[in-house]
Amino acid sequence: MKAIIYCRVSTNKTEQETSLARQKQELIDLAKHYNFSIIKCIEEQESGYEIDRDGIFQMLDYFSSGTADCLLIQDETRLGRGNTKIALFHQLYKLNIPIYTAIHDGELEVSESDSMVLQIVGIVEEYQRKIHNTKIKRGMRKAVKEGYDPSRNLSNYNKAPGRERISFPIEEVVRLRRNKLTFEEIAKTLNGMGYAVSKATVHRRYQDFHNT
Repeated sequence: MKAIIYCRVSTNKTEQETSLARQKQELIDLAKHYNFSIIKCIEEQESGYEIDRDGIFQMLDYFSSGTADCLLIQDETRLGRGNTKIALFHQLYKLNIPIYTAIHDGELEVSESDSMVLQIVGIVEEYQRKIHNTKIKRGMRKAVKEGYDPSRNLSNYNKAPGRERISFPIEEVVRLRRNKLTFEEIAKTLNGMGYAVSKATVHRRYQDFHNT
């Protein structure tokens, strides 16, 4: 697997530089043990309670783009503390990123209390998504009832004869992409609106729309 090494200390004191170096070496050894390919080593001197860290966003960019697919940290407190830690755990789990720690010499074992919080967060987020999708679906039905034709906003509407082209509101896809939803999440949203469409179709139509 392609790994990101993340090291953090909480102060700018000179003696903490040795702690960063030690963390980095332990994680390099861990990567070698599991035959991981190290893509990037990120080192920070920031509070674990702070979410606004350059290294964190750099790390998430690597994972979101598919450039890397696992995270190596010394222990869970290096990633963050308190609510920041839970928020980052949740984001990484959503991206299907496994976390390996030097202290466990393997994959992170989340505590029972943290696991319960993550489950609750996931349930709340799922219901928020359902509420959002229901509102969109109701709004779309109302618009169609009042005469709105979503097919008029599709690119390549005058298609060649052949298999029937699936119709769905491309402007809604564009709006959801601007809100940072993935194509998989957008496909689920459209399915909730009554449009039986796959992630691949959504992605292809989105590309067609921007190429016209």
